[in-house]
Order: sequence, then C-alpha cells, then structure tokens
Amino acid sequence: MTNKKSAKKKPYDYDAIVIGTGPGGEGAAMELAKKDKNIAVIERYKSVGGGCTHWGTIPSKALRQSVSQLIDYNSNPLFSDINAPKHLTFPKILSHASAVISKQVELRTGFYNKNRIKHFTGQASFVDANTISISKGDGTFEQITAKQIVIATGSHPYRPSDIDFTHDRVYDSDTILSLQHDPRHIIIYGAGVIGSEYACIFKGLGVKVDLINTRDRLLSFLDDEMSDSLSYHLWNNGVVIRHGEQIEKVEATDHAVTVHLESGKKMRADCLLFANGRTGNTQDLKLENAGLSADGRGQLSINDKYQTDVENIYAVGDVIGYPSLASAAYDQGRLAASAMIDKQGSAKLIVDIPTGIYTIPEISSVGKTEQELTEAKIPYEVGRSQFKHLARAQISNNLVGSLKILFHRETKEILGIHCFGENAAEIIHIGQAIMEQKNGGNTIEYFIQTTFNYPTMAEAFRVAALNGLNRLF
Repeated sequence: MTNKKSAKKKPYDYDAIVIGTGPGGEGAAMELAKKDKNIAVIERYKSVGGGCTHWGTIPSKALRQSVSQLIDYNSNPLFSDINAPKHLTFPKILSHASAVISKQVELRTGFYNKNRIKHFTGQASFVDANTISISKGDGTFEQITAKQIVIATGSHPYRPSDIDFTHDRVYDSDTILSLQHDPRHIIIYGAGVIGSEYACIFKGLGVKVDLINTRDRLLSFLDDEMSDSLSYHLWNNGVVIRHGEQIEKVEATDHAVTVHLESGKKMRADCLLFANGRTGNTQDLKLENAGLSADGRGQLSINDKYQTDVENIYAVGDVIGYPSLASAAYDQGRLAASAMIDKQGSAKLIVDIPTGIYTIPEISSVGKTEQELTEAKIPYEVGRSQFKHLARAQISNNLVGSLKILFHRETKEILGIHCFGENAAEIIHIGQAIMEQKNGGNTIEYFIQTTFNYPTMAEAFRVAALNGLNRLF
C-alpha cells in the first residue's frame, strides 16, 4: 500500500498586500517594509499618491497658495503704483499645482523603490480573503496572494444620480481640476471644508461666488468664534452664503447652469461645483468575496487596531470615515501595520488631532471648543491674541486673524487652541506640542515662562496666555 503525502499548502506571494497608495496605504506599506516584510502595493491610477496627491490635498493647497500670493501682491502697498492689479485665471494657476503633483509623485515613487516594495498598476478586487485579482489597462488579469491585506482605497466625491456631471459646466471636487475656461460666476454647493476652501480660491481670483450651505452655520464642528470669523471674512469679501438650503434640481445649458433650491430660490452662474459629501472607494473591490460589506457611504467598520470583520484584512484612511484627514490616514496606516506585526500592540492615534482648513486665511484647531467645554460644565477661561497687534503680522501685512487658548481655571491645563489667520496650520503645532506634555507640563504658564523670537507669529501664544491669566481672580 502506497503512503500518500499530505498536500502542502502553497506559500503566499507576499506577507501583505496594500490596496491604495494614498497617505494611509503609504504609511502601512512603509512601516511593514521597515520591518522586513515582503510587500506589494496596488494602485489603480497610473502613478502613486492616491486622491490626496492627484485630486485632493496637494492640488487644492497648491491652488490656494498661488491665489494667496496673488491677493498679497494686489493688496501690498509696495506694488500699488507699479501697474493695475494682476489677474490670473484658474487654468493658469493649475500649472503650478501640476508641477507640485509631479514632484510629489517622483518623491513617493522613490519611497516604494528604495524599500523594494512591488508596485502593481490596475484595479484590485477580492477573489477571497487572501487573494487579489488585478485588472490591468491592457485587459489582462493577474492574481496575487498575501497573508494579510490592507484596504486604503480612499474616497471620491458623492454624485447624486439626478445631476449630469458629464456636462461641461458641472463639476465635483475632482473634476474641477479640469476646468479650462475662466468663469465670472460660480455656484458652490456644500460649505464643508472642500467647498469653503474653493470658495476662497475662486473669490481670490475675482470670481463671483455663491456658497450654498446645507447646514445652519459654516463648518459647525469648529469653535463658534472660528466659524463666525470665516463667515464674516467671506461675507466681507463678497461671497454670498445661503444657509440651510438643499438642491431640488440643476439645469445646465451651453452657456450657464441654473440651480433650483427646495426653498424656491433660483440661482444662475457660469458653472457649478458640487462639493457635498464623499463616498468610500469600495464599489469595485468585490468585498463580498472576502466576507466583507461596506455601509451606505462605502465605508468599512473596524476595531481599535484597524482590523475589519475579517481577521486578516485591515482598513485605514477615508475608507473608514472620521477623521478623513491625510495626516491621520498616514498614522492610521503605520498603526495598522504595527498591529499586523504585533497583535498585542497598544499604540493608538493621538486623541487631539489637529484640524487644518486651508481657506484664505487658514483655520486650525486642536482640542476642545468653547461649546464642548460649556456643555461638559468644565470651568475654563479664554486667552486671546489679535494678529493685528503683532509686529510680525504688521511687517508681513497679514493683519487678519487671531489665536485663542482655552484653559482650565484651576489647573491652568490647556484644553483647546483655535487659530484663524495666515499660517494658522503651522502656528497651531506650537500649542499642540505643549498640550501633549505629561506630568503637569501642559499649562498655559509655559507660554509666559519661555522666550519667543521677536518678531514672530509664535509670539501670539505669549500674548494670548497673558490675556487669559489676567482674567483669573
């Protein structure tokens, strides 16, 4: 009688496959590669970087920077006698964004090459929980396997089916980067972060802007004073904001687009930017083959280690929802990779994640808002600094803005920091660093006891701290 040898299980092609090369996917892939894991990444677009690099964070911030410089030039008294104010078109400033994107792609491609990570281009879909099929541009397919898989596919703009996004005058936050004409008037539907940022960009280019907000106040997750500051600044610059409105229908012709609101109002402009909501990129992954399913917004549920309902599959970034920030997605990727290697690991994302909103001027916050502290009945005090009183702001002609520090009346612990003004997203990190100090190191008194360079915008922390401590009795 012949002894039959038991069939050996075929080894996996890779230790892990990462689907998506945005911040979340990059964070996971790099962390795994540093731990000597054999990694493959799959990107459906022609080059790495994900939506963050090609359609989201990088291009919109590059556009914003160009417009901010244009505003500075036109408002600077040094240049007022030289000639008439300069005018730049949207397509013109897109060229700067394209150059930045190219540099970012080159940089990030180098990261994958240096770490010997195998890069596949094509649409990934699950065959089973360990097998991925890659549909390539030439119509061929390739299957690869891995012990563990990370889904980092990001998100895309929500598109209602009754709006024709193929029309030349109707855009979402991805396709707006293909705008080729120079509009005089734009309607932006959705006054979230993306809508507010683009409202500032277009207004800075001299375009008439109507901003439709589906809620009753602008960016309602912010501290009320920051939200009010942005609302006033937009209003003062001529942006018309309509709160609490919903679109009923959109009519687009060769020459204009007309938006009908449920309230009965009608608005007409050269084009429409629909920026109301995003959906996770899970629709083409065939999740059911792996035993997974997404919710109505295309998002996956995870545990505190970024593990989905299937033990060997993890998810990070926009595809899991909040906080939907590029900065947080990168850290989520690293933490997921650590959990994949060490299942007992306890590393977590920081509690106080800073928010940077690249309007003109910027807004940045970390920690609690006044309304949250009031609701929780925490006795706090407020320290404020107005930028117009700072020497550095006067020198740079960036007078609009303020810094607000919220701190506990008794312990003097810093509870929240909110900044509105140019370079707010940079300035906030000084306060964040102090907030993260342990063993009593997080108090507003730090800003009194330290010495700041003079003149600097950072000096706003000392001014705000003095202002707040003077309120105590």
